[in-house]
Amino acid sequence: MFRANPSLTGIAAGTLENRLSLLWTFKTEKSVKSSPAIADGNVFVGSDDGRMYAIDSSTGKKRWDFKTDGTVESPPLVLDERVYFGSSDTYLYAVNGADGKQLWKYQTGDKILGAPNWFNAGQSKRIRVGSYDFKLHCLDAATGKSNWVYESGNYINGSPAVFDHQTVFGGCDAMLHVISLADGQQVKEVDAGAYIAASVAIADHKAYIGHYENAFLCIDLQKGTNLWTYRDRQFPYFSSPAVTSDRVVFGGRDKQLHCLNRNTGERIWQFPTRGKVDSSPAICGDKVVVGSDDGRLYIVSLSSGKELWSYEIGQPVGSSPAVADGKVVVGCDDGDVYCFGAQKRK
Repeated sequence: MFRANPSLTGIAAGTLENRLSLLWTFKTEKSVKSSPAIADGNVFVGSDDGRMYAIDSSTGKKRWDFKTDGTVESPPLVLDERVYFGSSDTYLYAVNGADGKQLWKYQTGDKILGAPNWFNAGQSKRIRVGSYDFKLHCLDAATGKSNWVYESGNYINGSPAVFDHQTVFGGCDAMLHVISLADGQQVKEVDAGAYIAASVAIADHKAYIGHYENAFLCIDLQKGTNLWTYRDRQFPYFSSPAVTSDRVVFGGRDKQLHCLNRNTGERIWQFPTRGKVDSSPAICGDKVVVGSDDGRLYIVSLSSGKELWSYEIGQPVGSSPAVADGKVVVGCDDGDVYCFGAQKRK
C-alpha cells in the first residue's frame, strides 16, 4: 500500500543492493502519477490513461487492466486479494486482485486523488478515502456500503493515516483533523497554518507533515500542540514523509531531500537534486529511495545523505517508489512503469 503501512511511515521491509539494474519497463498510454503497490507477485499501479494495471512483478507483463472514466492518480491499496483505488471520475473501486473484475464501486462528490487506507473493525475490515468533495468516507471493505462520512472544510488530497483507533489527515482547509474510527466524529483539529497536500505520517502519537507555506511540522496528537517547525527556503512541501525511530525524511519543491532529527526538528542532512521533489521517499534499511522532477530516481544513504546510485529516466518522477523483495518500482510522467533490482548473476 501507499507508504507501506496504515500509519503511512514509508518504511519498507528487507534490503536493497547499493547498485540496481533496470529489470523491466511497462508502458501505459499517459503519465503515471500514481504510486505502485507490490503484492502477491504483482505490481498494481494507476495511470492518467484511466486504468488500473496489474503487472507481473517478475516479467513486467500485464496481468490485467481495469478502465475507469477518469485519471487514476490514486495509489492502490491491496488487501485480502482485493485492490482498492480511486479515480478522478469520483468513484472508489474494489476489484478482484486475480483478474481485475469489479466487486463494487462507491461514488463520492468529486475526484479522488489520494490512496485509500484500512483498519480492522471487529469482524470486518473498513476502507477510508478522502475526496475533493471535502469529505472523508469510511466504507465496509467487503460490500462498499458507507459506515460514516466526515466533512472537512476543503479538498482532501492525501491519504488518511491510522493510529490508536483514530484517523488523521490534513486538508486544503489548513487543518489537521483527528477523527474517531468508530463513528467518524471529530476528536480534535489542529491549525496547521497552510493547506496540506501530502499525507501525514504517524509515529508515537506524533504527526509529521509539510505544508504549502514552506514549513514542515511535528504535532503532538495527544495534546494537539505543535512540537517543532522546520523552515528552510521559500518552497512548499508536497512530498509525504518517511519516519524512522530517530529521523524524518521528505522531499521539497526546493529540489532537496531533507533529513531531520525526529525529536528536535534539526537538520541532519540535505541532498540536492535538479528538480522539485514531490515524490515521497521510501526507506529500506539504511537507504532512502526517491524520485525527482529532474527525471532521476535516486538511492541515498540514510546515515550520511550521500548519493549511492541514480538512474536517469529523463521525464519527471512525481510517483513515489514502492520497495519490496529487493526491487524498486516507480511510475514516470513518460507513461512508463520502471522496475529496478539486483541483476541476476549468471
